[in-house]
Amino acid sequence: MSVEGPDLVVAGAGGGLVGALRAASLGLSVVVLERNKHFAAGNNTAMSTAMLPGAGSRWQQAAGVQDSAEKFLADIMAKTHGEVNGVLAEALAGVSARLVEWMADELRLPLSLVTDFPYPGHSAFRCHTVPGRAGRNLLAGLVTAARRSELIDLMVPARLIDVVPAKDGVAEAVVETPGGEERIPTRAVLLATNGFGADAALVAQHIPQIARAVYHGSEGSTGDALRIGARLGAATEFLDAYQGHAALAMPAATLAGWATVMHGAFLVNRNGRRFGDETTGYSEYAAEVLKHADGQAWIILDRRVDQACREFQDYQDTVASGCVRWAEEVDGLAEQTGIDADALRATVEQARSSAQGAPDAFGRTYWEAPLVPPYGVISVQPALFHTQGGLRVDGHARVLREDGTPVPGVYASGGAAAGISGHGAGGYLAGNGLLPAFGLSFLAAEDVAATRG
Repeated sequence: MSVEGPDLVVAGAGGGLVGALRAASLGLSVVVLERNKHFAAGNNTAMSTAMLPGAGSRWQQAAGVQDSAEKFLADIMAKTHGEVNGVLAEALAGVSARLVEWMADELRLPLSLVTDFPYPGHSAFRCHTVPGRAGRNLLAGLVTAARRSELIDLMVPARLIDVVPAKDGVAEAVVETPGGEERIPTRAVLLATNGFGADAALVAQHIPQIARAVYHGSEGSTGDALRIGARLGAATEFLDAYQGHAALAMPAATLAGWATVMHGAFLVNRNGRRFGDETTGYSEYAAEVLKHADGQAWIILDRRVDQACREFQDYQDTVASGCVRWAEEVDGLAEQTGIDADALRATVEQARSSAQGAPDAFGRTYWEAPLVPPYGVISVQPALFHTQGGLRVDGHARVLREDGTPVPGVYASGGAAAGISGHGAGGYLAGNGLLPAFGLSFLAAEDVAATRG
């Protein structure tokens, strides 16, 4: 049966743009729907640190980094304690290197490998990024590439409100626009609408442990895919999974970043005490700040850490906002924060001893170097960045019913789909937000092209 509309409708102009671009590269016509006319600055891709894992990439080979899809998959399994969709994890680990190389070659994105510090849980340097290490720079490259393509049309603002699954090879996207409701016939629909982090009721229902945190994500992440999926009879999984972050700098709400910690900084609570091993990961540490610091903590750093973090545009924004304050000695930090000077001084000395090889009270073993005065301090609060659970998909990003059969013509990626972070926040690895967003979109486009009649 012929289709009068595009081959593929993509709902969401974040990671969904990768699916649109891959589809166009394979000769498919695409319509991209985006509900937010300011999406280039306000969606979750734009708000990310632009880290994309690629296991076995040519940049790794050039740097002498030994890595493989199998090694990456083992890291995912270890971080999630095996509580993950193994088929999906294997598919994403397997496509990761091909994805980043395609983005560099076909989309002209200036990707490079991050080797200046390790991310928790990754056993190899495998995160790739763009200059500035800022999601808005990455998204700008995707938007530019999409606008170059004659096969991609952008509809903004336009919100997908329902999907009629494919029958005889034709699905239908039901779209809400300023001019009214439209119905677009298409071979397939890709739900790339992110998760439900902006819906406080859904967060409280599925992820109560992070409900008190600041939400720092797209206002469009309202659970549209869950509602559409429910009407389609789609299965869901890992709805308690999320990416948190323990380093949202206040009062500016810029991202201080976990590179601070990995370069040797540490966090203290209102009493001037550390409360855990910060290197376990920035996602799970958000809940630790809520639990042990009542939602208010401070990062303690020095000039060396400060300079090392300036590779990140987000950190530069934090500095420019005045969120990093300095003091020649610990007493000065205490005055600026209201923390007891004696307690803070003891913590700084304990951290210095741990960084020099003494056993750490919280089991932290990775310290790049001890801190030395002058000291900096950043007030931080925990944040929910995005949810990691959603519609169940297979290794081709096809949305699945409870019985494991695919919903005809319907795909999902990113936060709309259940990702590879297991349950809660502890299974999250750096880049495992963008990888399901980009990787599943990429795989969906290839599957639509492969099944085109």
